[in-house]
Amino acid sequence: MNNEKNPLFCHWADQMADKIIAQKGELDLYTCASGITPSGTVHIGNFREIITVDLIVRALRDRGKNVRFIYSWDDYDVFRKVPANMPDPEILKKYLRFPITMVPDTTGRNENYARHHEVDIEQELPRVGIYPEFLYQASRYRANRYTEGMKKAMQNRESIKECLNEYRDDEHKMKPEEAYWPVSVFCSKCNRDTTEITGYDGEYGITYKCECGNIETGDMRTFKGFKLGWRVDWPMRWNEEKVVFEPGGKDHISPGGSYDTAKLVSKRIFNWDAPITMKYDFVGLKGVPGKMSSSKGKVIALPDALKVYQPELLRYIFAVNKVDHEFAISFDLDVITMYEAYDRTERIAWGLEQAKNDDIFNHEKRVYMLSQIEPKMPGIMPYQIPFRMLTTLLQTYSGDIDAVIRSLGDVKAEQEDCLRRRCECAWYWVSECAPEEFKFALRPEDGGVELNDTERAAVVQIRDTVLPVMNDVDEKTLGQKVYDVATGLGMEPKALFTTMYHVLIGKDQGPRLASFMKIIGKEKLEKILKNY
Repeated sequence: MNNEKNPLFCHWADQMADKIIAQKGELDLYTCASGITPSGTVHIGNFREIITVDLIVRALRDRGKNVRFIYSWDDYDVFRKVPANMPDPEILKKYLRFPITMVPDTTGRNENYARHHEVDIEQELPRVGIYPEFLYQASRYRANRYTEGMKKAMQNRESIKECLNEYRDDEHKMKPEEAYWPVSVFCSKCNRDTTEITGYDGEYGITYKCECGNIETGDMRTFKGFKLGWRVDWPMRWNEEKVVFEPGGKDHISPGGSYDTAKLVSKRIFNWDAPITMKYDFVGLKGVPGKMSSSKGKVIALPDALKVYQPELLRYIFAVNKVDHEFAISFDLDVITMYEAYDRTERIAWGLEQAKNDDIFNHEKRVYMLSQIEPKMPGIMPYQIPFRMLTTLLQTYSGDIDAVIRSLGDVKAEQEDCLRRRCECAWYWVSECAPEEFKFALRPEDGGVELNDTERAAVVQIRDTVLPVMNDVDEKTLGQKVYDVATGLGMEPKALFTTMYHVLIGKDQGPRLASFMKIIGKEKLEKILKNY
């Protein structure tokens, strides 16, 4: 099949893949990059960059291209600020201005502060089908891997100064007489970057002085504490890794922003055409439960989101939204709506629901394919059960997932893992995130509630005349039979519903009654209603 004419390749990730191939030409290897400083919890907004690259990597691979997906941990950056959610902040305070790999992990879990945050995301990404090659910049700098790149920057510092000034207004331009050094220094004595370069020999020797009193000349080929400032480090590494695509947040990609500057440095200093980029917008949060946000210093991390959204659903949220549009990830009742939207897309992709036209079908199917953990259609259609109904079932069975799956009766073995993930998310959501009016628990079978004579008569009649036939009728007919009981006793139907909710869950309202009765099942209902 001619890839260019494949109607399925209609997603924004496909458009970007086509643009990369058109502009960069046919290459043996297409390197796509992403990265972050692990200075704190890697939150769901940071995840947008990672999954944006992953979607485009998948689109390139679908065209038969050989792709390298690198993720740089900028863990040789400076520790500038003590975050809200790490223990022993007074210990961390002592390490301000150190490289973050030299800051201790005060939780005691990992070898240093940076690694603590790296591990958190590295362990989670495979759950959503993302497998980048991780690059650790601290170890690269300390192994003197970038010696020649730093030397080139130092020798061309006046040209870099011009690049940095290009988009600045007169007020913010560096003055001709102002000394500019593209390299910063971590002092070999105190490990801080409280240093000032005082001389350069034109080759590998840099002399600096530190606030701690240390004065030293280091050789870029052996000294461990030299590092390029990020506006030069970024384009130097584009050339080093031969990067052809890297997205950026809207703050970096704005006209005259850091990408535009880095583009100039990349071409003029390192003779590498800057990678193609695309702007991604911010991700908001909606309806976050207090416990979830406070534990992470007021941010939501990938593991938090995966407690509520199946991996496929979380991928779907990012795939279905245009990359340059802001959106919010919800933890309130909108969760139900998002699961419904995904299920509809799934039915269209599997041909169980008709799309309005071929273009919509192709788009829905492509979004669905890009949402899967494995980059292809699943071997069998997953078991579909509406999220709302699942929350009712789970509460009816007090969170017993095995009992819920057994009650469905038609789940194939190959569908069970995916369904179990959905059950786990539904139970977490209803337990921790859902509004109180959404939650319920079935009353114990060995005790009733106080009712007046009319209410008791209605409950008895439902038990004796409706329950015996409930398995033989559909939901609509069952609902009509409950209405008939109310009418026969001269009772408002609403009053009967309220009575039944009191009897079943001790609340004034609950799930749609006929549907709820079907979910609870005849046997359980008989045990609860026998008290009357």
